[in-house]
Amino acid sequence: MVTGMGGELGSLVATLLEDESWVGEIEGLDTNPPRRRLKRSTFHLIEPFQHSRTSEIISDFNPHVIIHLGVWEPHARLNTHEAKIHSDELAHAVFDAAKGIPALESFVVRSGVEVYGTHGHWPRLPDEQSGLDPQSTFGHMLVSLEQQASATAMVRGTSIATLRLGTVIGPHVPSPLGRLLRLPAVPYNPFGNPQFSVIGDLDAATAIIAAARHQAHGIANITAEGSISVASAANIGRRFALPVIGPAWWVTRTISGIAGAPVPDHVSELLQHGRGAQCKSSAQLFGFNSRLTTAEVITRLYAWPNIVRIPSEQRVA
Repeated sequence: MVTGMGGELGSLVATLLEDESWVGEIEGLDTNPPRRRLKRSTFHLIEPFQHSRTSEIISDFNPHVIIHLGVWEPHARLNTHEAKIHSDELAHAVFDAAKGIPALESFVVRSGVEVYGTHGHWPRLPDEQSGLDPQSTFGHMLVSLEQQASATAMVRGTSIATLRLGTVIGPHVPSPLGRLLRLPAVPYNPFGNPQFSVIGDLDAATAIIAAARHQAHGIANITAEGSISVASAANIGRRFALPVIGPAWWVTRTISGIAGAPVPDHVSELLQHGRGAQCKSSAQLFGFNSRLTTAEVITRLYAWPNIVRIPSEQRVA
């Protein structure tokens, strides 16, 4: 069972699961239809507030594994308030239903390195044993999700793999950081040269499937190797790196929002302080190492074509 199957990451995970020989039936649910063509997965269109229907779908399917990807990042597709409500409601419905599933053996839960707060910056990066100190709405959302998932797994005695992903960036992933980096001018903190790391969408999906395959139990940070500064990232994309300090951040966030790239507080946190994490557990728990480095993921971000409008008289038949 894949929750959040309609999203970019969820539909990519479902596509890859369909090619896995160890996977039998696949079902998923979300508030929007899948964004990829699925060959053998069954999809259910629901609203997060439909707790009884969610419970019925999951109970009737009686899955061995639940992959919970139904997490809305603020300002990816929904504003911060709606993202929090949708994420909380779906998590409550899913984990409440999971308590009564006879066949359930393991969970895979999508979390994020935002749970570490501003302590997740170079050179002192947190690892999976570090304490949590969320200072953004998204960070608090993810901590709450982890707590619900862990409590359910403990009650049932099932394994649970909690994957704390870096910011996921891919060709069609609705990422507020990705939108910001593609603006003509990219704001950055000129003091301390804060660094950050990300994870490519295919690498993130591969890690999720590996955790499900091994029925891993534990916490794993999932980020690409290496780091990059915002100014260096802007330079790769031939954008103007705009130094911002103090109260000017408020003005910059307002202008960015008007330009179509809202800056939620967890992205502002990254811009000002950087964000990263040591990935010590993923290779040991389920044999995962990222294929792309952070610099390579950012380079791919800027390699994606912009929309080019061609006047009708110039079109070729």
